[in-house]
Amino acid sequence: MLGPVETRSVSPVFVGRTGELDTLHDALARASATGGEPQALLLGGEAGVGKTRLVEEFAAAGRRGAVVALGGCVEIGGDGLPFAPFSTALRALRRRLPDELAGAARGQEEELARLLPELGDSGVPGGGGRPDEEDMARLFELTARLLERVAADRAVVLVLEDLHWADASTRHLIAYLFRTLRTGRLVVLATYRSDDIHRRHPLRPLLAELDRLRTVRRLQLGRFTRDEAGRQIAGILAREPDPLQIDEIFARSDGNAFFVEELAVAAHEGSRTGLTDSLRDLLLVRVEALPESAQRVARIVAEGGSTVEHRLLAAVAGLGEDDLIEALRAAVNAHILLPAPDGDGYRFRHSLVREAVGDDLLPGERSRLNRRYAEALDADPTLVPAADRVLRLASHWYHAHDPAKALPAVLDASVEARRRHAYSEQLRLLERAMELWDAAPDDVRAGLRPVDRAEVHPLPRPERREGPPGGRDPATTPPRYLDLMAEAAVAGRLCGERERAMKITKRALRLLEGEPEAGADAAGRDSRRAAWFWTQRSLLVQAQGRGDGWRELGIAQELVRGLPPSEVHAEVLAMAANWSMLHSPGPGAVTAAERAVEYARMVGAEEIELNARLTLGGLMVDAGHIEAGLAEMFRVREVVVAQPRSAVVARSHVNLSSSLEGVGRSEDALGILREGIELTRRMGLLESEAWVWGNIADSLVSLGRWDEAVEAADRAGAPGRGPAPRGDAALQRAVVGLARGERT
Repeated sequence: MLGPVETRSVSPVFVGRTGELDTLHDALARASATGGEPQALLLGGEAGVGKTRLVEEFAAAGRRGAVVALGGCVEIGGDGLPFAPFSTALRALRRRLPDELAGAARGQEEELARLLPELGDSGVPGGGGRPDEEDMARLFELTARLLERVAADRAVVLVLEDLHWADASTRHLIAYLFRTLRTGRLVVLATYRSDDIHRRHPLRPLLAELDRLRTVRRLQLGRFTRDEAGRQIAGILAREPDPLQIDEIFARSDGNAFFVEELAVAAHEGSRTGLTDSLRDLLLVRVEALPESAQRVARIVAEGGSTVEHRLLAAVAGLGEDDLIEALRAAVNAHILLPAPDGDGYRFRHSLVREAVGDDLLPGERSRLNRRYAEALDADPTLVPAADRVLRLASHWYHAHDPAKALPAVLDASVEARRRHAYSEQLRLLERAMELWDAAPDDVRAGLRPVDRAEVHPLPRPERREGPPGGRDPATTPPRYLDLMAEAAVAGRLCGERERAMKITKRALRLLEGEPEAGADAAGRDSRRAAWFWTQRSLLVQAQGRGDGWRELGIAQELVRGLPPSEVHAEVLAMAANWSMLHSPGPGAVTAAERAVEYARMVGAEEIELNARLTLGGLMVDAGHIEAGLAEMFRVREVVVAQPRSAVVARSHVNLSSSLEGVGRSEDALGILREGIELTRRMGLLESEAWVWGNIADSLVSLGRWDEAVEAADRAGAPGRGPAPRGDAALQRAVVGLARGERT
């Protein structure tokens, strides 16, 4: 549409990088070979050094024998969209291999739709359900298996660019894949900007972790030598440059490929005297040479994110179609902007230029552009992909500094992040909501989407319509500040930000102590809310190794004592009973478990009821009521097998098998455990599967089947498992070694 370019700033000659390119081709050859294994590579280098050009060269050569899928981390308003590179890459695979991808995802479409919404019937990620620690692990496991299946019969290259912009969920998924991919003709290549990785950059711990994996190769692109810079300049100018010109450009660019291009073009166009040694001036000089309309469009694109769709750009720019095309033509011909790979929008040719243009915006200009983006998305939701709209809208309203619009948009985005199991991004969004809370008008807070429970719990699930104590209609009950804190505490615990979650729970408890609601019913609600936060503190204390969590559970029990049955009350009792089963079983634990079952039934909390019944059954077995206790646990198992529930499925099989093992029924335990392996694997419950394998090893040791026990322990402690099951697996191997007389 925009026609051929008028000048050439990118050298048609690929310069240098022979060693790095050989390494990439070797990785592809290893993966493509019969019986080959997945290959993982990290490609780092400073901004402008030529990472993208190397990837393009590798991908062009690789297409002869492989399917190449590219995905990039998307930065918008300083935020990264959850799982953006994986969504883009999977979408490319779906276009290239529609039948293969559909077959690989069969049976898990709803869960995988969190990464690729097109797999779901509704076109949006599956929602609902109470979040738990297994949700993200299940999504990661299913993603790994999907990629292995797609790459089973053909070479697939998955390129993930710009990890320095990656959201936390993307970083976690990359770490998981690099640790666990074991089959398939797959190459995963991730790039990042090394000069952005300062001491506190969130990517630094991931790089350190991946460096310790023997299966990961890390490449670092250096700057060009003088000879390489000379060949690059010759390609740009289509002639041999003057040696003095090479010396000057090389000295000023210091061998950075992008700066070589900019300086060579500037010299060719006769504007050398207008350049300064300032990097910002160097990056902006050619932008400022554009017509005013093209400069305006460039500023709009700079604030719109890594890529801006054409229709969205047209809506924000407010130019006539012909004027917009002419402005875009000027920016593209000057190599400032490029059409997006899918042909539906525009991006800066280099992110450094985008950053320079963005930094040159005035504060009021930046907020005004964000407002126009947000208003355009509000007016026409079809301007961007449905899966991205809510998150992008929240970012634009937030950076427009409009609390009345930003607060509901940020809350909607937090729900979307939770649906995708992107708990780190959910936590960041909820913290923004808490920041905006007091600044938003009262009528905006009152009109927010309602909570669906009287108890503190994550934000609304519209399908739930439980009536709260006191007869209030939940459909008219807006969320309170404490509800945001509760949601943030859960998100922080699930994403591993336990210290932040602990601070939030402490603040919430201080608020509850200092500002109780009026009236008896309100006081009861405050007690239940406080009890809920104390249960979270118990979990966090245990996870951080700061105690056993019993003090916190004791306070929660006191807070709900004497109150009418509620879900919080049932959960407190169930947690206390389970703690006692593990640490101090006895009559008091049995009583707590029985009351938890009773209360959970009264309020319709089925998952809490099932967990409490498992605890009750285990306590009955410990107390000598073996057959009655086992019968109760078998009944729970039957419910779970008929209607698999991720929060109960593993515990039903692990606890039941442990009780069977404890009474000497090792063969029966093995049968239950093999069923547990099938269920946890089908549901992608990686951590739970590890615990099941650990119990299998335990029963096999009891039966004297030592070789099989070691094999099961190895499966329990396989790469990608958590530290606890890995430690248990090491103990099982040691037990077998001692039984065999191996003392070292």
